[in-house]
Amino acid sequence: MDIIQVITRELNVEKWQVEAAVKLIDEGCTIPFISRYRKEATGTLNDEQLRNLNERLTYLRNLEDKKAQVLGSIEEQGKLTPELKKQIEAAQTLVVVEDLYRPYRPKRRTRAIIAREKGLGPLADIILLQMTKKPLEEEAKAFLSEEKEVKTVEEVISGARDIIAEHISDEADYRISIRKRTMDKGTICSNARDEKEQSVYEMYYDFEEPVKKLAGHRVLALNRGEKEKFLTVKILAPEEEIIRYLEKQVIVRDNPYTTPVLKESIEDSYKRLIGPAIEREIRSALTEAAEDGAIHVFGKNLEQLLMQPPIAGQVVLGWDPAFRTGCKLAVVDPTGKVLDTTVIYPTAPTNETKIRAAKETLKKLISKYHVTLISVGNGTASRESEQIIVELLKEIPEKVQYVITNEAGASVYSASKLATEEFPNFDVGQRSAASIARRVQDPLAELVKIDPKSIGVGQYQHDMNQKKLGEALNGVVEDCVNKVGVDLNTASASLLEYISGISKAIAKNIVAYREENGRFQTRRELLKVAKLGPKAFEQCAGFTRITGGKNPLDATSVHPESYDAAKKLLEKLGYTPEDVAERKLSGISGQIRDYGKLAKELEIGEPTLRDIVKELEKPARDPRDEMPKPILRTDVLDMKDLKEGMVLKGTVRNVIDFGAFVDIGVHQDGLVHISEMSEKFIKHPLEAVSVGDIVDVRVLGVDMKKKRISLSMKGINK
Repeated sequence: MDIIQVITRELNVEKWQVEAAVKLIDEGCTIPFISRYRKEATGTLNDEQLRNLNERLTYLRNLEDKKAQVLGSIEEQGKLTPELKKQIEAAQTLVVVEDLYRPYRPKRRTRAIIAREKGLGPLADIILLQMTKKPLEEEAKAFLSEEKEVKTVEEVISGARDIIAEHISDEADYRISIRKRTMDKGTICSNARDEKEQSVYEMYYDFEEPVKKLAGHRVLALNRGEKEKFLTVKILAPEEEIIRYLEKQVIVRDNPYTTPVLKESIEDSYKRLIGPAIEREIRSALTEAAEDGAIHVFGKNLEQLLMQPPIAGQVVLGWDPAFRTGCKLAVVDPTGKVLDTTVIYPTAPTNETKIRAAKETLKKLISKYHVTLISVGNGTASRESEQIIVELLKEIPEKVQYVITNEAGASVYSASKLATEEFPNFDVGQRSAASIARRVQDPLAELVKIDPKSIGVGQYQHDMNQKKLGEALNGVVEDCVNKVGVDLNTASASLLEYISGISKAIAKNIVAYREENGRFQTRRELLKVAKLGPKAFEQCAGFTRITGGKNPLDATSVHPESYDAAKKLLEKLGYTPEDVAERKLSGISGQIRDYGKLAKELEIGEPTLRDIVKELEKPARDPRDEMPKPILRTDVLDMKDLKEGMVLKGTVRNVIDFGAFVDIGVHQDGLVHISEMSEKFIKHPLEAVSVGDIVDVRVLGVDMKKKRISLSMKGINK
């Protein structure tokens, strides 16, 4: 198989683009680096295209390895025919390779193998030829053997049936056809193990849907319901049609002696061998497709969360709400340094004295440190904490706002080894409050400290292939960190390790070098860091930033390999590198008439020139600035305050296959179902919203008992 050709066709790009990308990947270049600094080589393939290309490249290379292994195994057995070799080499998926390999795979002792050992293979061949003129009982007598423990004619015929059933089951073409028929015409159905038992799976207690129409989130829900022993799930195949198809393939002569036995063998082959195997394969394929879809949505949500704009320059009070154990507070200065921590008890079980004491503590903290923003975690007791904050804001002269912050993963972080190293003298509550404060100051720098799977912006994340999920989400974090860039003099090791070309060990070495030698003055200084060689420098340099260093270009995303070209460009336009630092270059793109001609002059590619110009106009611009800002609140709503028809502003917290959860400032997030998102038809909620979006929603209904809020985005006059 020509892997390059296959990927070219699938991605709908030119062959030379794929060849160049594969060459760069094989040389050890990272996806962010290729996407940003090798645009000429790949014809400007973006990071999403490159990740898809890399994924397919890995799959197809594994497929080729599997083919080589299978061909070697069949050849060893002396059974490799030119026809079979051709079929295996042409296979496009691992499933087809497995189908073709099945008859030659070393088997555990099956009923058919035992029957062959008893010398019954020739009778099976006689039956399959369908040409005998004698009743099978007579043919069978020749195979009776005391020595081989074959004592009756029934045993002989039964053994021959087992051999035929396995022979039919091993035929790759039959399997391919049956799998297709089951996919096209089969249904998946589920039933309750105990109908009286209440559970979240009640809509699946008597459920049936065509296999090919089944949505990914339903597949994952059925799998979980089955795993938790609430449901029994099975695939109903078009059994009669399949058996008729097999009969047509196997029974080629109307022989009164062999036809009944062949029919029995076909039925047994399908029900005992083929059917269960295909059901397992289809369910596994459905699960894999559903997981891929869920991982994609999870990735998009995570990207939006990581790319939330930082709220810079504010002293933030982080508030980790709780009931019994008290609310943990941490005051953090604009650089993220923790100034103070304490615990207050304004939430149940509480009393007037405790509430008054809590407010006094808050007033002192706000006044002493000039707090301008309170960041409240959205976990347990968030609602009650919010009530206290709103009361307090009315009592104080200072202008303070608050924001509800998604605290998913904060508890995971606060108990982690990293948090212990960062705050050795704090307990988990103080660490969590500090993290909730920092999340609004620089969401990306804080969230990279948490395993992406624990950030909670997906569905069924615990049920899926953890390795695959982990790789996909790490890829998202890597893309986000490299998009934004990292300040070499302030970044933590956990942020640095996501930079292209930097491993965990090198990230720690960078921090150690900084602590030992003081600030980095130039990017080239990175080469003095232990284990950071020229290759790693090439990969990471463009994504690092040094503000106030010796070379103004070090504060931009211009790669050191393009510095000469950038300097020539500045000279040509009448500027100096110092003008870059002073941000005097806005509007220079208007001075360039012919990018192609200028690129040739500067001996660089046109895409690189455009990137350099864009960066010099707005040096070190933060792509997050274009994202919607978090809603800062000063007042509060209760669920019972909600009325049907109310229009509110809310923040999208999570996007799933069938809708989105929106925080409208009450304790419970409301659900906007996909059917309520847009006037026009959309296939997936991500077409309409992303995590972090600020949206206008109308209240459709409030179910106090089930604590459910239904919202709509339709029919709201903007």
